[in-house]
Amino acid sequence: MTERLLQYIWQFQYFNGINLASTDDEVLTILHPGRLNTNQGPDFIDAKIKIGETTWAGSIEIHIKSSDWNNHKHSSDKNYQNVILHVVWENDKELNLAFSTLVLEDKVPKFLLHRYNELMLSDYFIPCEKSISQVNTLTWRSWKERILVERLADKTGAIFAYLHQNNYHWEETFWWLLAKNFGIKLNSTAFEKIAQSLSIQTLAKHKRQIHQTEALLFGQAGLLEVDFNEDYPKLLQKEYRFLKKKYKLARVEASLIFLRMRPSNFPTLRLAQLAMLVHKSEHLFSKIKEAAALSDIREWLQVTPNDYWHYHYVFDESGAYKQKNWEIK
Repeated sequence: MTERLLQYIWQFQYFNGINLASTDDEVLTILHPGRLNTNQGPDFIDAKIKIGETTWAGSIEIHIKSSDWNNHKHSSDKNYQNVILHVVWENDKELNLAFSTLVLEDKVPKFLLHRYNELMLSDYFIPCEKSISQVNTLTWRSWKERILVERLADKTGAIFAYLHQNNYHWEETFWWLLAKNFGIKLNSTAFEKIAQSLSIQTLAKHKRQIHQTEALLFGQAGLLEVDFNEDYPKLLQKEYRFLKKKYKLARVEASLIFLRMRPSNFPTLRLAQLAMLVHKSEHLFSKIKEAAALSDIREWLQVTPNDYWHYHYVFDESGAYKQKNWEIK
């Protein structure tokens, strides 16, 4: 057993989920296994489970042995404060954690492990390549069409969820989606929450002043809460404190990810580019709806942040000049 295989088993729920119980003999129901997290923190985020009559939402950590929790020093890591379930293959040590533990060793079919070992020991470049010829053309075509439909359904489903949330305000929905995509995959959820905390009406009142637009975005992202040395972040901090009080803004509960990212994709730089797009755009949603060619949309979305960011990737750390353009490929 490997941790990656155990993650796979949990992700796709390839175990007997009938009559699940924690190591404390509490009845356990998996409502949603969560999303695989490839960055720092727990293995799965946004999970939902039910223990007894109580529903919990949070993160799930996967280990081969329960003692790995202590071996990896998770108790002292703030990234693991939201864990609601510890999933292990072997319960080799009682840890008395604040959340439940689920053991999977006796719940995974033996044929699954046997098949996994066969594929891992295969000499072929693609372990299942000799089996693919057994799939007929009709099945292949149906599978690809199904994937296409499911992807479209996922995308439209997310849009309709936004519309329901904001009383069918299409421009507000566009702003949320735009911000989410500026966050790319790793910070998309955080950027989405930032956008939802700032209405387009609020942004419109301050879009003529780029430093005010940046102050709103960086402030809501929680990036203006330290003592700065440089004048520009001090200016943004001062502006944000005033605007936060004026609009009674609530801090967004979302952590931005910098670890193992290319500097060009740092959330600070992405927020600066998004601020410039807001600053420069006029009726962008209407223009995109009426666009005659995709090239026009690409051109409208090309932005260059203000001069401060040509020398910075984060606040208070200057470097050599490099223009930080953002464009759709």
